[in-house]
Amino acid sequence: MAQVPSLDQFRHVVVKVGSSLLVDSVRGAIKQAWLDALVEDIAALHGRGASVTVVSSGAVALGRTVAGLPKGKLKLEDSQASAAIGQIALSSAWSQALRGHGIVAGQVLVTLRDTEVRRRYLNARATLGRLIAMRAIPIINENDTVATSEIRYGDNDRLAARVATMASADLLVLLSDVAGLYDSPPSDNAQAQFLPVVERVTPEIEAMAGGAASELSRGGMRTKIEAARIATSAGTHMIIADGRIAHPIARVAAGGRCTWFLTPSNPVAARKIWIGGSLELKGTVFVDAGAAAALARGKSLLPAGVTRIEGAFSRGDCVAICDERGAEIGRGLIAFDALHAERIRGRKSRDIAHLLGAPGPAEMIHRDDMTLGGR
Repeated sequence: MAQVPSLDQFRHVVVKVGSSLLVDSVRGAIKQAWLDALVEDIAALHGRGASVTVVSSGAVALGRTVAGLPKGKLKLEDSQASAAIGQIALSSAWSQALRGHGIVAGQVLVTLRDTEVRRRYLNARATLGRLIAMRAIPIINENDTVATSEIRYGDNDRLAARVATMASADLLVLLSDVAGLYDSPPSDNAQAQFLPVVERVTPEIEAMAGGAASELSRGGMRTKIEAARIATSAGTHMIIADGRIAHPIARVAAGGRCTWFLTPSNPVAARKIWIGGSLELKGTVFVDAGAAAALARGKSLLPAGVTRIEGAFSRGDCVAICDERGAEIGRGLIAFDALHAERIRGRKSRDIAHLLGAPGPAEMIHRDDMTLGGR
């Protein structure tokens, strides 16, 4: 069996919390003692310097109680209205609990398009990055007030995996109402075997998943396995752990039972592989010898080192990076559209705001968004 990592080694942890853990199904209210205990765990991660992002369900479950709606499946408009009412309570609960530890929370509501449409993905990634740089904790939920079946995830397991990859997190923790993955649903098979480590998500692993586990949950083990496939392919380790107990993250840190889904890569390396081999080139930037040498040393590409621009590309598109002779030395996701890149090429980063009329990134291509010579 492969050696599992230590929780202390991770720099950016995404924690997913489901409705059935956070909301009392009888009272339709926050389980405050449980939330306070979880926030203590999150504050401990934050206190040691890790960045933490939370993906939290619960808006619809909270809102339907306030609205006096009956249990059972809701009509779309009732579900959206419940989400609008409940999201206020959900965000307030997280904000107050984190404030008790001196941590600021930031609410981020997303739909499927925010992680699948390139420009919206970049905007969402930039927002998360800025919140994390400010040492705030983003509290993310699907925007159920506007999402329809055509534009929604439908579960927060896959949303959490997309958020983890978008934010380049190195660990995703799915808190669940089961302790981890079994080789068959334990509710149906008393002899089901627990799997503490999954080294790779194979068709056999996918076949082990059952259905949704509770009334409040839209997901189940099937969506968690899909989340594992998304996360590990992007270089993010994943854990499924029992969230029904107090201090579930501290329990994992102490060696408590959970299932680890391992990845041989890391978020930056996986992103570079994706950039190098999976994207269509939309243009070319040519760099001088000094910039080429700086890139070889692991630096970002600054506007000052760019001598020529070719192509009609948009911000976030993949472009080739060529030296003065026209030889391709790498590829990267460019931070400006072609028009703006042309305006700032050859200029100092401090001149960007003056040239474009608004502040922009100091780098034309950040080193994390670049791959050189297949690396």
